[in-house]
Amino acid sequence: MTDRHEGFRGWASERRGAVSRLRFTSLRLRLVVVFGLVALTAAVSASGIAYWLNREAVLTRTQDAVLRDFQQEMQNRAGALPVHPTQDELQRTAGQMANSSQRFSVLLVGEDANGKVTYGNSGGLSGFALEDVPGSLRKAVDKQQKVTENNQSAYHLYWQRVVDHGTPYLVAGTRLIGGGPTGYMMKSLEPEAKDLNSLAWSLGIATALALIGSALLAQAAATTVLKPVHRLGVAARRLGEGKLDTRLRVSGTDELADLSRTFNDAAEALEKRVDDMAARDDASRRFVADMSHELRTPLTAITAVTEILEEELEAESGSIDPMIEPAVRLVVSETRRLNDLVENLMEVTRFDAGTARLVLDDVDIADQITACIDARAWLDAVDLDAERGIHARLDPRRLDVILANLIGNALKHGGSPVRVSVRMEQQEGGDLVIAVRDHGPGIPEDVLPHVFDRFYKASASRPRSEGSGLGLSIATENARIHGGSITAANSPEGGAVFTLRLPRDASALTEESKDAGDAGNAGVAGGKGV
Repeated sequence: MTDRHEGFRGWASERRGAVSRLRFTSLRLRLVVVFGLVALTAAVSASGIAYWLNREAVLTRTQDAVLRDFQQEMQNRAGALPVHPTQDELQRTAGQMANSSQRFSVLLVGEDANGKVTYGNSGGLSGFALEDVPGSLRKAVDKQQKVTENNQSAYHLYWQRVVDHGTPYLVAGTRLIGGGPTGYMMKSLEPEAKDLNSLAWSLGIATALALIGSALLAQAAATTVLKPVHRLGVAARRLGEGKLDTRLRVSGTDELADLSRTFNDAAEALEKRVDDMAARDDASRRFVADMSHELRTPLTAITAVTEILEEELEAESGSIDPMIEPAVRLVVSETRRLNDLVENLMEVTRFDAGTARLVLDDVDIADQITACIDARAWLDAVDLDAERGIHARLDPRRLDVILANLIGNALKHGGSPVRVSVRMEQQEGGDLVIAVRDHGPGIPEDVLPHVFDRFYKASASRPRSEGSGLGLSIATENARIHGGSITAANSPEGGAVFTLRLPRDASALTEESKDAGDAGNAGVAGGKGV
């Protein structure tokens, strides 16, 4: 099942990668589209120009040959007719003219001796007729021009291209100078149209091939350009994951190579900066640990002396001078406070160094809370709402530290009575929830985000207090090492509420954290160049 699941995840990852590469926002697709548009524009422009030039060349060549042949036939054959030809003469001459090398249809229009309009065409009754000639062309042919120095002829040859039922034709007409019939010619341009259609198809295929070639070229260019960018992205992600020894292979002298060198320089500078900061952080933790350790020896002696002084203060003999009694009480109080501060600093140092470990045991929560309250003589000030028989596998000493800090903080800064309630969530894998509520004024809104910060004091005007400012921070760290959390809020009925949430069994979490730490260390050690 695991292999199948991993295979599915790999397939899904590859599919997501393919889809991301096809997104229009991806640089690869944009490069392909731009290359394709440029190639399409160039190919269409070149094909259009080539088609237009070839079309004009083909049509002009065919048109000139046909018109030249028609004009020559009109001069030689139609010019040999009498001024008033008969219909038979027109019919015969039209047939002779149509048999020329260009093979066009001919229509001759004349007047016989009686002034009657006669027609002769090369195709018989169903052949070329006067109705097939555009009216504008007939009007231009029949119009007599004024003879001048620049215009030696009264009549000219006129032509026009028309389309009939999808077939292109060339229609031309002219009149004989000096009298005689008017001749019209119709030539089909279908062969030339087919040649031009073949040319258009060829140019279209060439355009499509150019587009495909440009897409392949764009893909190759994108791969060449984006591969270093992809490597840079992978390296940046690994750098963000904490693998500071990640470097890029640099090859070439182009801009991408400069970018890789810049990334390597930045990564090296970042690694050096982080190493320096880590070294300073380690040095600071060692300094705090060493200082706390060194303070414990003289503090032990001072504590012993203050205990004697405290016994003398409580003795009825009155051996201590009343003038110095306040000073002695201050020394006792401050020594006790200094001793607590050193112990708290030692605990914080262990958390920062990652050396804090859980010593797990099966704990009855109600008994644990009762013992914590009883040991500190808080029974009269604390109401406990906890059923017997609620068990969890936790570290008793660290749970006691958490409860002592939360309850002590509620008694000191809140108001009595302090209520401690315990419940176990019913769903499978539900957590243990312990709520500590006081009846004081609550926590100001601007203080809530900082109550778990180290050395934080709610009032800047009273920086000196009985506490060290580390209690809630240490409680949070102890909850976190169990896999739990502590939250602070204000109750709607008044007062502050601190909610401790812990797993029922912290042993599984401890093993999981250990495995994750080993995997993370292996990942950092395995960082290599990309």
